[in-house]
Amino acid sequence: MTDQTLMFIDFEASSLAPDSWPIEVGLSWIDGGSVHTWSCLIRPHRTWSEAGWSPDSASVHGIKRADLEAAPEAQEVAQEVRHWIGRRKVVSDAPTFDGIWMDRLAQTIGSTRLRLHDLHELASRTFSGSSLDWFYEGLEKRKAPHRAGPDSRRLAAAWQDASGGCGWGRAVS
Repeated sequence: MTDQTLMFIDFEASSLAPDSWPIEVGLSWIDGGSVHTWSCLIRPHRTWSEAGWSPDSASVHGIKRADLEAAPEAQEVAQEVRHWIGRRKVVSDAPTFDGIWMDRLAQTIGSTRLRLHDLHELASRTFSGSSLDWFYEGLEKRKAPHRAGPDSRRLAAAWQDASGGCGWGRAVS
């Protein structure tokens, strides 16, 4: 497995309730010695319950419900996510929650769930000694802003640190 085969994913969601839905997705990957990031807000799908929206969650990520009305439709975002992921192994620091939101998004295009690999399990199998320390130090030194793009970028940059890379790289919009 090389760094180029990994895709780091993060979601922001309407809440943590069982009927929550994804409102933003972020994907980051390492290529050519740089970390690249793509992220997008998500307009709620017509089948997603408005009861799944929480003002408390909105205060954490700072995304207002009204911001989502101008966002691309969930189906369009789901297709983009599939395009960006391609054949990469998808890695999450919260695979249980991110898996729920990935499922909700994938269902809008009739797609099956992607397997999400646990970041911490994969890191412990991939790195050892000082490399594993660099990975966790990389996570610690980068603030998690609770926005999907920067949060996925944080994971990829820490992975790059542990792999002997140089960190932040450039963004793809």
